[in-house]
Formats: sequence, structure tokens, C-alpha cells
Amino acid sequence: MKATGNTVEEILANVPQDRSEAFNKLHQTIVQNLPEGFEAGISYGGLGYVVPHHIYPAGYHCKPIEPLPFAGLASQKNSINFYHMGIYMDQSLMDWFMAAYPKHSKQKLDMGKSCIRFKKTEDIPYQLIGELMQKMSLKQWVELYESKLKK
Repeated sequence: MKATGNTVEEILANVPQDRSEAFNKLHQTIVQNLPEGFEAGISYGGLGYVVPHHIYPAGYHCKPIEPLPFAGLASQKNSINFYHMGIYMDQSLMDWFMAAYPKHSKQKLDMGKSCIRFKKTEDIPYQLIGELMQKMSLKQWVELYESKLKK
């Protein structure tokens, strides 16, 4: 499901009403805990938290005109989805998150490789997402990306 809007503000304004409050609160939690250098913006047509081109001119290896993605947020058909590339690429960060999750949410963790799905807005662990966002600096992310993904 592609986001409706061409700016961060438009995407936030166009989230379905039944998810708007939770989605906007999650966005604010992410932004308030985003390490220095990362920016909220549009990434692959959706809401992303990226390393901007003025910091990392090469962009994303799959599509260099896109900034280097770090995290993302989307309102899908059945859930609010949060994406974090760091937990996908750093096993110790994944282990920390999986151990911490049950302390912050009664809901069973519904997760793909980098995607965490929240089917019930009242079960979103905002504090945990804030802590996760602070766990990796821009420098650490770029070094990890270059060591594992960039060809």
C-alpha cells in the first residue's frame, strides 16, 4: 500500500482516521529519538528516516537517486508497519530488541526481517521504539551498511 502524499506532512495528514493518532505519535517518537544526521523524508514513496544525500551522496545501492534508508513507517491494510534496517543487519541489536519487546507489550511480536507489524494501535511500544532509534548512530549505520550491503 503506497502512502498518500508527496511530503512527510501530506503522508501524516492522509493516514486513515482510525490510525492517525497512533501513527502520528509513533512518527513523533521516532523523530524525537532520531540520532543526529538522519532526517525524516520520503523514501521509496513512503515515510522514511534516511541518511540524506548531502551526508551520503552515493545514496542507496539499489537505487542511488534514493537517500540511504535507515527506518520507515507505513499504514498498511491490516497494520501499522515500522521498518528498521539496523535490526535486520545487526544480530546483537535484533537480540536486544526481541528480549526487550515482551517487557513493553503484551502483544506477541509480529516481525519480518526488518518489519515490525502493529495490528492493534494500543499495543505499540512507543518507549521501546524510541530506545531502538537511539541504539545506532548515523556513522555506525553507514559503516554497517557499507560492510554488509554495498557492493
